[in-house]
Amino acid sequence: MSTIEWGGPRNISETPEEAQQRFASFLERYDEDVSGLAEKLTTDTPLVYWSMEFYDKDENDIKGGGGLGILAADTRRVAEELGIPLVVVTPFYTRESHQELSHFFQVERQDEAYPEKLYRRLGQVSVRTTIHTEVPVEIYDRTLGSTRIITVTEPGFGELYPGSNSGDHRLYQEMALGFAGYQAIKNEGLNPPFMQLNEAPTVFAAVAMLDDLCTDGMPFDDALEAVRKKMLYTNHTLVQAVEGEFEKGQFDHMIMPNLSNDSVKTWLEGLFSEENRLKLSSLAIELADTKSGVSKLHARVSDFSDAKGDKVQFEAVTNGISDKWIMTEAKTYLADLGVMDEYGLPTNDYAQRLESLSMDEVRHIRSLGRQEMNEVLATRKDQYGNPIAIPESATVFDFKRRFARYKRPDMIFDDPTRLAALLEEHDAHFVLTGKPHPMDEEMKGELTRLLQTIDENDTLRARVHYVQDYDEQVGRALSVGADCAINVPVVGQEACGTSFMKDIANFKVLISTADGGVADVEPIACLEVEDDEINSLYEKVDEAARIVRDDEHYRQLLMHQLKGYAPVFSGARMMGQYMELFARLDATR
Repeated sequence: MSTIEWGGPRNISETPEEAQQRFASFLERYDEDVSGLAEKLTTDTPLVYWSMEFYDKDENDIKGGGGLGILAADTRRVAEELGIPLVVVTPFYTRESHQELSHFFQVERQDEAYPEKLYRRLGQVSVRTTIHTEVPVEIYDRTLGSTRIITVTEPGFGELYPGSNSGDHRLYQEMALGFAGYQAIKNEGLNPPFMQLNEAPTVFAAVAMLDDLCTDGMPFDDALEAVRKKMLYTNHTLVQAVEGEFEKGQFDHMIMPNLSNDSVKTWLEGLFSEENRLKLSSLAIELADTKSGVSKLHARVSDFSDAKGDKVQFEAVTNGISDKWIMTEAKTYLADLGVMDEYGLPTNDYAQRLESLSMDEVRHIRSLGRQEMNEVLATRKDQYGNPIAIPESATVFDFKRRFARYKRPDMIFDDPTRLAALLEEHDAHFVLTGKPHPMDEEMKGELTRLLQTIDENDTLRARVHYVQDYDEQVGRALSVGADCAINVPVVGQEACGTSFMKDIANFKVLISTADGGVADVEPIACLEVEDDEINSLYEKVDEAARIVRDDEHYRQLLMHQLKGYAPVFSGARMMGQYMELFARLDATR
């Protein structure tokens, strides 16, 4: 069997010219209408991607907290695979949060983190507050192929997402990223034609650029228009009303001291509500001409308004995943079938090609994935502090998502007796993981309750395994090694989610509600939880356990899932759609 590289091994000896040619080839393959961006985006004029969270501990020694950071890391990785000149600007938090259990109660452990392990020190810039005339901020960087990570940090940064999302320290971190990060890219001589704001808290990068242009003598209206034509604001939140907001006093203390131009200060003050409060999403909306949501459903139902009260229109660019999450053998097989091309894009006839799917190949790939999963789980602790061992013959279900109320990790435990009977009947095990946010007392209590429920049932105690300290290593292991994934967010509350994409790309059975990115395909192309949801979930668990032991039914479901979601999980497709938005921005200048 011939081997086509999809994504391919990273060639550290590749020259910038070779990477640029790969980028140009990708643009031509994706859509000739965007091919002109190959001249716009270069090493000196890269796309700059701002994110408060970046989750890539394995490769880049930065630990995030969830999907936002995973997406940021995947975006960088896909850009590298495609040769796209991209710079990620993100904080390096000086403490990492880890989860431990004590008698089923979550305890947080804080570990120190240091950028010097992998990153080169570039120098120092400073930010200001009304109390501190100068706060030194260290700048570090790391280059990987056509991409670069620039981090801002200082000893007082602390951990990711400390306290309330409207608290002073949170605003300080966001201010420092924007103002210090902008100084860093300017000092590095970078002149980005486009900047992507990955969620509203990164908006101070745009504010810093606006202030810089005005301070250099550009009239305010011209400067505002220039900034807007560079900005893409990518939103991950469904409803503006639930977002945190800051008081004018907080801005006066931490934002205004970093501004030099009076026109910018006056404009910013005019955005505050009558109650002297401002949501950062409102600011991002005013500073970005183009706004995108992270799935078709999200873009359609998001409820946001601009300063005039008009409803904001979001473009739909569903998140994708990088090939980090897909077994090499699975990638190679899909490429050899002609389902995915060398860029990671679905081929024109991918659906027809899937008709040749071989269960012998699938079973072989799944066995390799199970081996990887078992090796990882053996190094981790379950709810009792023991390593996790699952029999080779067992069917494995997983729930591997952030432990949040709307994701409903408790749903499958609504009837413990019924769940136990299903697991026993099908010789199945259930791996539950995901960590409640340290400030989410409700879900920390729910985790304790669920673990106590499991402990009280002999069958569940033997067959349900909670993995402590969920991270990307466990996420990858379950993506490639479990048989069936459970994804049951409350419909209308998941912006996208990408765990389901990793499951489908690795030939797993997906059980899901029609929410987030799953709803990009109508009707959804998996085992759908609907109507009487709890009863439906148990029925789908029963159905899934039967399917994975029957080659023909399994093959038919895998083809159905891949025909629906191969274009959805493609990271190259996601980047191509972003290129379309940037080309549109460029055309309006």
